[in-house]
Amino acid sequence: MELQILQRIAGRSDNFSYLVFCPETRRGMAVDPACDPDGLLSLAREQEVTIEIVANTHGHLDHISGNDTLLAATGAKLAAHPDDVPQADIPLQEGSSIPVGDGMVEVLHTPGHTPGGVVFRLPDAIVTGDTLFVSRCGRADLAGSDVRMLYRSLQRLKALPPETKVYPGHNYGPQPVSTIGWEQENNEFLRCADVDSFIRLRMG
Repeated sequence: MELQILQRIAGRSDNFSYLVFCPETRRGMAVDPACDPDGLLSLAREQEVTIEIVANTHGHLDHISGNDTLLAATGAKLAAHPDDVPQADIPLQEGSSIPVGDGMVEVLHTPGHTPGGVVFRLPDAIVTGDTLFVSRCGRADLAGSDVRMLYRSLQRLKALPPETKVYPGHNYGPQPVSTIGWEQENNEFLRCADVDSFIRLRMG
C-alpha cells in the first residue's frame, strides 16, 4: 500500500510537521508535531485520519514540544530513538519498521545532528528531520553532534535512488520538497569529495 505524506509549516522556526497515512484504512503517523500539534490534529480531522503513532526524527525541543498534546488528544504511541527520546513507547533502531495502516515505514538511524536522529523511509520518499534539508544539512556543532557521523549519514542518503523525494524538517531551501537527485546536483554538503572537505564546509 502506497502511503501518503502531507506537509505543513509548524512553529516559528520554519519547522515542518508531517502526516503520513494509509489512504485505505485512514490510519496515520504524525511526525514531529513541533510547536503546533493542533494544526496536525486539524489536518488529520480534515483527512479523516486516525493518528496511531507520533514519531520524532530527533529529540530537539522544536520538534518534540507538541508530543504531549498530540498524544493526549489521540491516545497514540510515541516512537523515537531512545538516545534522543528515552521515554518513547516504541524505541526505534536501525532497521525498525513502523506499520501505518496497510503500509510500512522503514527506520534509518542517521546520527550526526543528534545521537538518535532517524530518517523515515517510504518506498518513494524520506522524511529527513534535521539530517538533510533542501540544499543544506543539519548543524554539527551542538551538544551531542558528531560531524563525522553526519557525513556518513548523508552519504547513506545520497546513495538512495535519485527519484526519492526528500521531505525535510525545516523550510530552509528554495522549495519545500526536493529529490535525492536534485540534492546530489545542488546541495554543496552532498557534493563534498571526502569527509575532510565536508568538515571544513560544515564547521567552517
